[in-house]
Amino acid sequence: MQIGIPLETLKGETRVAATPKTVRQLVTLGHSVVIEAGAGALSSYPDAEYAAAGATVSDRATTWSSPVVAKINAPDDDEIAQLPDGGILISLIAPGRSPELLAKLAERDLTVLAMDAVPRISRAQALDVLSSMANIAGYRAVIEAANAFGSLFTGQVTAAGKVPPATVFVSGAGVAGLAAIGTAKSLGAIVRATDLRAEVAEQVASMGGEFVAVKAEQQSSADGYAKEASADYADAAARMYAEQCREVDIIITTALIPGRPAPRLITAEMVATMKPGSVIVDMAASNGGNVEGSVADQLVVTDNGVKIIGYTDLAGRLPTQASQLYGTNVVNLFKLLTPGKDGEVVLDLDDVVLRGMTVTKDGDLLWPPPPVQVSAATPSASAPVPAEDPAERAAHQAAAARARTRNRIAWSIVAAALVVLAVTFSPASFVGAFTVFALAVVVGFYVVSGVSHSLHTPLMAQTNAISGIILVGALLQLGSTNIAVLVMSFIAATIASINIFGGFLVSYRMLGMFRKES
Repeated sequence: MQIGIPLETLKGETRVAATPKTVRQLVTLGHSVVIEAGAGALSSYPDAEYAAAGATVSDRATTWSSPVVAKINAPDDDEIAQLPDGGILISLIAPGRSPELLAKLAERDLTVLAMDAVPRISRAQALDVLSSMANIAGYRAVIEAANAFGSLFTGQVTAAGKVPPATVFVSGAGVAGLAAIGTAKSLGAIVRATDLRAEVAEQVASMGGEFVAVKAEQQSSADGYAKEASADYADAAARMYAEQCREVDIIITTALIPGRPAPRLITAEMVATMKPGSVIVDMAASNGGNVEGSVADQLVVTDNGVKIIGYTDLAGRLPTQASQLYGTNVVNLFKLLTPGKDGEVVLDLDDVVLRGMTVTKDGDLLWPPPPVQVSAATPSASAPVPAEDPAERAAHQAAAARARTRNRIAWSIVAAALVVLAVTFSPASFVGAFTVFALAVVVGFYVVSGVSHSLHTPLMAQTNAISGIILVGALLQLGSTNIAVLVMSFIAATIASINIFGGFLVSYRMLGMFRKES
């Protein structure tokens, strides 16, 4: 089937719905691709590359007459009129916030799939445009903040004096928030983050951030999206936000509730307490904003010198990468729509993913879809987190620390006694071997503990390969006439072989993640 990729006409849009790489993938599914001339120019994808990938570069009328049209932004009235009867449109629709657009689409004999209505289930992650774009937007938000911030993110000690690191506070630990946390941390900032969902605290910590909990009722998410906060939570959160505004240099807000205006998290009074030169990036500016005073697509400077960035095109500011990810999401959708890889589109409404994305089918309005039961988090009843007295908390922590110290001392004494007994009643050869073993443990601990977490897997993969030394020793003992020695050497050889081959296999697979696809 012919797929048309038109030029995006929305003001400021730089992305395109397909790249030369994704065009090749669509062609392998049996489809033909027609792309409007110049559609990929702003994303650094010239027409010649599309032609080399197997696409036909044509004019706008030919592109829009295709049986299937895939684009990024929701169509305007003129574009809806250009779609052929019985055609299929694939784009961002925002169906929960666009009742007038849905009515216009339902007036035509069209089948419309909303790329921003993908169910939040594991099987649909490869199609999730919101996550793809949020990941890029979170990264870009930090870059924009760094550009507007008048100092360094990382701390430095120079001959001219000491430069303290910037402190970044991220509100919302979804895809965009986690991307912002990771980016800010990689630039050397001190990063804090909060979220309505208590279960994301570990995710924040894994990205190098400190989770700031709100001392109120926490919530779990059953569908992967944050919910509207309770009144008690909102009051406690307001106190927390006021405190953070006084302390931090940069704030990035990402809070959105599907189908509803963005919640107001930071008031003008809170902004007024921030230090001059501080920066706020309101990633929800397009939906009303999390910050009072933010304006969509503008940078606002307050009376006290705080810069509030409300850019709504953060993903589009990295158009080459954003287009590639969006195009990949489209390809993954067509893999579902083309089960036979024969170029024939089959819309199976029994598939929960396709049903959730289908807004209209042959002119019949199918929005909203039936609810999808998922378990994005362990279901549990909301439990209040009681406010704790700081002095009481400090005393409790000190008592726990003393208990841990006593336990360590006791176990150290027991271990030392066992070592003394072993050395006293063992042959001299054991003492030498045990000394080498103890030194190896100490050296290994300090070597491995000093390695970045991101390098642990390749490090351990190669360390396992060192088990070849064990394998050599085991092979030398396989000829022993002592049955006990023979059994032990066989077990050692087996385990060492697993470590060797497993270590290199893990390394091979990791390298494959960075290998460029042909």
